[in-house]
Amino acid sequence: MTAPILPGFPAFAEEMAGTLAVHSQFVLHGNLRDLFLVQPPGAKARPVPMLSLLWAALAPRGYSSLICYDPVDGVTVHPDQPAATEAAQRLLGHRVIGRRPGLSRLRSHLAKVVGAPEQPPLESTADTAVRAETGPDPRQPSPARRATTVKPPARAAFVIDYAARITRVPGQLDPDERDFFLYCQKLAFTAVPFEAGPVPGERFNPVIWLVDGERDLPAWLTAGVDPIRTIAVGMPTLGDRERLAEVITPSLPTGTATGADGIPAEFAKLTEGLTLRAMVEVVRLARDRDIPAERLADAVRAYKLGVTDNPWRHDSVKKHITEGERVIARRIVGQDRATGKTLDILKRAALGLSGAQATSTVSRPKGVLFFAGPTGVGKTEMAKQIAELLFGDVDAYLRFDMSEFQADHAAERLTGAPPGYVGFEAGGELTGAVRRNPFQVVLFDEIEKAGKPVLDKFLQILEDGRLTDGQGITTHFSECVLIFTSNLGIVTTDPVTGERRQRVHPGMAYPDLEATVKEAVREHFTVTLGRPELLNRLGDNIVVFDFISPEAAARIFALQLSNIIRAVERELQLSLSLTAEATAQLRTSCTADLANGGRGIGNRLESNLINPLARTLFELDAPPGSSVEITAVHPGSDAAAPSVRANVVPPGWSR
Repeated sequence: MTAPILPGFPAFAEEMAGTLAVHSQFVLHGNLRDLFLVQPPGAKARPVPMLSLLWAALAPRGYSSLICYDPVDGVTVHPDQPAATEAAQRLLGHRVIGRRPGLSRLRSHLAKVVGAPEQPPLESTADTAVRAETGPDPRQPSPARRATTVKPPARAAFVIDYAARITRVPGQLDPDERDFFLYCQKLAFTAVPFEAGPVPGERFNPVIWLVDGERDLPAWLTAGVDPIRTIAVGMPTLGDRERLAEVITPSLPTGTATGADGIPAEFAKLTEGLTLRAMVEVVRLARDRDIPAERLADAVRAYKLGVTDNPWRHDSVKKHITEGERVIARRIVGQDRATGKTLDILKRAALGLSGAQATSTVSRPKGVLFFAGPTGVGKTEMAKQIAELLFGDVDAYLRFDMSEFQADHAAERLTGAPPGYVGFEAGGELTGAVRRNPFQVVLFDEIEKAGKPVLDKFLQILEDGRLTDGQGITTHFSECVLIFTSNLGIVTTDPVTGERRQRVHPGMAYPDLEATVKEAVREHFTVTLGRPELLNRLGDNIVVFDFISPEAAARIFALQLSNIIRAVERELQLSLSLTAEATAQLRTSCTADLANGGRGIGNRLESNLINPLARTLFELDAPPGSSVEITAVHPGSDAAAPSVRANVVPPGWSR
């Protein structure tokens, strides 16, 4: 096996250094603004920026300087040393360094560095017209003179930074820009390698383009052009992060000696998805805020989310979860099994043990729940209660109705439109809301109605805990609880006749109901959608809700009736009561059919009590302070609307 050309250097630097004899230009794209680890044999690893890395890779091969150009600073020399500056001046002249040349002058500089025949400056339209009348300019070299190859007096590389900003309008080249890039393409073919300096071997004086994206330069510049090599600069690997952590974490104070040896490895896992530059900034942030090495997770959270306070560490969260079984059972009636499993998952999240079996879990959401079961049994209400339970605020609850995200382009609403499209400036609804409040419950209601592009977004969130929006901003979901709800498995549709029938029904044993619903969820994701990987990310976090039992229905009825009585008293200043007979009549009519759960009970209360009561109060025009007693309730029929019989006692009167 061949030994690496640059041991201790990133792979892309080794690739570039190893092909200097066959490629005259390189396009580096990707993670360019990061720091890169350089560790020559026998030396300690150190993080350096891109230009320093390029110099470290080229200097041992006999290169005397990097001549750099960007649209802001113009022409500069790296490193800023007399020998490098002198070599650059031998190539370009003494009055070039520090200036901002136009494209015509820039291509002249490129020709001198590469060793190609020097070209005449670009002419304007007016110059062309004058030359057509007066003949060629005798001051310009003849074609024969321009055909002579010139060996550069020094070995150097020309680095064009922020190359995508050379064009005034991205994707639309004006004539000068087109001619410049065309000249650069021709230069790639006409340049020749040469031997110079103490290191033997023929090599080019290369042109190195630095761009963020592979397509930032005109596609025709590099397509099928063998002398131009395109190299991707990737994000740091876990090994890179571990090596850097070993260098920078010793500068932090340690609160305890226990486990100090494992801090670099733990820090590397915490920074999954971050750059090496971000790791250095996290350590700087920790030093500024006196955060010890053992609590680097807090520094990483502060860097990612912009907040140091972690609600998950509050004692109130554990207290609320402990009390949650009693609180939720009082508000979510008849769902003891679902409540118990939900609280188990929340306890796991509060302790930081969600996905503890995985190699790296720090970037994944804090908790994931998939609520399945019949309609109207409390799935959405459970999500609201979880938000209040964890964060003490029902506003820490964000709901998306997936019926609005069925179209393929609807995914752009979550993350924002890409550049150039309408709505790009607005950003994404999901990513923007989570950045504003990283600690919240995010509910995706009726997930089975979402389009496939939307489901692909969920796959990235569940796996990596982050999402990049249309503006290139990364949103982290590591402190969120994600809840999906679904009615899968309740009703099935015959593929031939289109007939819909119930797969489960009230009174069915819960184990059978749970098995049927989970099988339907599994079939939907694996067969219908072809997304088994999404189901795998959900794991065993599927919580199946049961139908409302008659006993639970009676309790729900009583709770909703008391809400109506309080609303009448609050809004109308009337005292409302029902006789035992009227209450029994109303309960019988409202709980006769439990297929629609608690929501169905509420709908019947609205039809059989609220509507006729409002009509009666309008007719009687009862003054505030009156007492209203409902003595009879008559559910509606085909021939008549629902009605109530009520006695109204004005204030100060007795019955």
